[in-house]
Amino acid sequence: MSDEAAHADPLSKAEQTKQRLRIGAMASFSELGFHGTSTRHIATAAGMSPAAVYVHYKSKEELLYRISKFGHEAILAAVREGAASSELPVEQLRAFAYALAKHHADEHVSARVVNYELNALEPEHRAEITALRMQIDDVVDAILQRGLDRGVFHTPNPRMAAVAIVGGCIDIARWYRDGGSWSPADVGQFYADSALRIAGVTP
Repeated sequence: MSDEAAHADPLSKAEQTKQRLRIGAMASFSELGFHGTSTRHIATAAGMSPAAVYVHYKSKEELLYRISKFGHEAILAAVREGAASSELPVEQLRAFAYALAKHHADEHVSARVVNYELNALEPEHRAEITALRMQIDDVVDAILQRGLDRGVFHTPNPRMAAVAIVGGCIDIARWYRDGGSWSPADVGQFYADSALRIAGVTP
């Protein structure tokens, strides 16, 4: 057996364990809040012993940071892909809002954590996550400005329009639950149309 093969399984198991702990932490943070969650809650949700948490993560805060970083990077990638899907500002804004809204419905458990537990992060980690959030804002700001420059958007306050679009999509994580009458795609389409109305466009 090669050295690579010998190390493949242990590495895979370690990553699987970390993933289980992140999922357990997401469920606990979402239900109890960061400060209401203990490492025992996380371990129980992951089906592991409390000691396992500290084997893989330095602290409960590090778990929150890893969840937040992964979540925001996924959101940023989704909205950038949406914005790059067309050269037309109207279609860019539609795709941006659809991607952001659908993500917050699809991933509503993790999204509740990454959006509403930000203040529990240590200053250095909070600054890093805030920078990622600003990059998401930069994407929609650029789309709105492009549309204004081309005369296809008619909002008198593009920054407030951006706040309304992003804030509305983020709030989906607060109320969305699986098994309801609206699918994530339904939610994405509704918020995409709403974003165009906010920008002064009739869908």
